[in-house]
Amino acid sequence: MDLLFLGTSAGVPTRERNVSATALIEASGRGWYLIDCGEGTQHQVLRTPLSLSELRGIFITHVHADHCLGLPGLLASTGMSGRSRPLDIILPAALHPWLTLSLAVTQSHLPFEIHLHAVESLEHWRNGNVEVSTVELSHRVPCHGYVFTEADPAPRLDVQRLDAEGIERGPLWGELAHGQDVLHDGRWLRAQDYLLRARAPQRIIVCGDNDRPELLAEVAASADVLVHEATFIQAAIDKTRASYGHSSAAAVAGFAEAVGVRNLVLTHFSARYQANPAQHPSIEDVRSEAAALYNGQLILARDLQRYHFDQHGQLQPVMRNPLPRSHDK
Repeated sequence: MDLLFLGTSAGVPTRERNVSATALIEASGRGWYLIDCGEGTQHQVLRTPLSLSELRGIFITHVHADHCLGLPGLLASTGMSGRSRPLDIILPAALHPWLTLSLAVTQSHLPFEIHLHAVESLEHWRNGNVEVSTVELSHRVPCHGYVFTEADPAPRLDVQRLDAEGIERGPLWGELAHGQDVLHDGRWLRAQDYLLRARAPQRIIVCGDNDRPELLAEVAASADVLVHEATFIQAAIDKTRASYGHSSAAAVAGFAEAVGVRNLVLTHFSARYQANPAQHPSIEDVRSEAAALYNGQLILARDLQRYHFDQHGQLQPVMRNPLPRSHDK
């Protein structure tokens, strides 16, 4: 699975960063999932290869405006793109009437069904090869993180077993490779008995706002990637004596190091942290604080940057928009 960041600013957009939105892309490269949808997200999508017709689900972490205000517009544009398949939206129960009313009063008559699910009561959600569960976080309002896990990553045929059982190469192998049970010499061969995992399933956690990273201890220990907000550096929190429900880079980095997270991606940066390292405070202050406490793969997310797992299980940036734009049908 890949990550593509559509918005990495906290609270308000900046010239370089839009407000919160993250795309998680299936290993196949087509289907994708949207986590949070701040204002302007649909415009960010237009600057990527992502297709609204291939959107599999939307997940909203909490009710604050910078995480959800872009949702009605994105849905309206999705409808105008010609989408017909239903779309699941997981979001706080308090936002259900707001979203329904927003679409109604603007006469946004969607040509596809939307299925609203309350994140507070969601135990498990699955689409194809991706399973999603939730974890409760700590913020000024109820907030959740989403845990995305591959169900059956990149299976390959157990060629040695097929050869050992004298099953000749041919169309039968192809059917097994596609997960289909087949009849051979009077007995059924179960595809799952002849498929091997090419790699371990990937698990990616994408969080909302959270001032207690330790709440993620149980799920983060087995995760390949933790995407977590680092709205401030610790000095800013210490100066005001209040975190406003957010974490510092130091708090997240220290937690990630303690539980052994292999890839840590920080996002949701306060607009005070400027891009130019010669100015103060800058985004490099966030990086330096985290790097002092965390020894794994550290990434500070950038808008419109896509990240992919390399052969060593580390996230690496890939060329922006490497594929031609997929036009919605």
